[in-house]
Amino acid sequence: MSVVNLSQPGVVESTPSRYALQVGDIDVLVISDGVLPITAVTMATNAPPAALSAWLRDMYLPPEVLDWPLNVAVVRSGSQTILIDSGLGTEFPDFPRAGQLALRLEGAGIDPASVTDVVLTHLHMDHIGGLLVDGLRGRLRPDLRVHLAAAEAEFWEAPDFSKTVMPAPIPEVLRSTAAQFLDVYRNQLRPFETEYEVAPGVLLRRTGGHTPGHSIVRIESRGEALTFAGDAVFQPGFENPDWQNGFEHDPEESTRVRIKLLHELAASGEQLVATHLPFPSVCHVALSGNTFRFVPTVWDH
Repeated sequence: MSVVNLSQPGVVESTPSRYALQVGDIDVLVISDGVLPITAVTMATNAPPAALSAWLRDMYLPPEVLDWPLNVAVVRSGSQTILIDSGLGTEFPDFPRAGQLALRLEGAGIDPASVTDVVLTHLHMDHIGGLLVDGLRGRLRPDLRVHLAAAEAEFWEAPDFSKTVMPAPIPEVLRSTAAQFLDVYRNQLRPFETEYEVAPGVLLRRTGGHTPGHSIVRIESRGEALTFAGDAVFQPGFENPDWQNGFEHDPEESTRVRIKLLHELAASGEQLVATHLPFPSVCHVALSGNTFRFVPTVWDH
């Protein structure tokens, strides 16, 4: 395997874009794919406007359009190197500050040909676009295995956007990007039903909610654990877990999934990483009355 050190220096950037940590014997590297703009109201479509404005103000976030972080991860367990999600890609000129995966894999010294498996939490464009970039796709190994829930692949054959609240162009872009991805990678897909252990200590679990096949990744080794939650948890979701995101295909089920997951993480004390939490997003979850609290971990230097 060509990856020797997941945090070795490569391309120098002025802004930190990768963070390495150990989960027992498993190496985890959280990588920022950049940020993309999102209308603030999309973060909480069912929140009273005054409550959302107050939350944004308290978080020192702009009131109308804010930067949405994009995090992916590279995991090394045994002989396998696993990419969890792939960011936005470079086919979206309106989002020039996202789609940094190829650059940042190079900066981390990770050869795309060393990736044995890809795990996809779901097929939204900001999770699959990186795998469609010509400069990266052509460098992946021909026997790459792409893992996703069977329900996710089935959903995108005829997606239902009736419960989402997104700007008009977005649903069609999501649809076309997912269709392109399924066409390109269909022969490499390894669909699973409910749970699947992709490597020792790396367990995929379908949650549904955000999309019918949305999945999370739990990494466990030697009594330590970390969950990559994809889009099950957004930044407002700790203090306001019932606030619904406009990209959720089943908002009510998403709320149930989010609350259940946050209770599990608060009870276990294990670490959490999620796609759209501020980089590197490594945190713990604490109970705070009837809601939750985001507790960032101290960087391990």
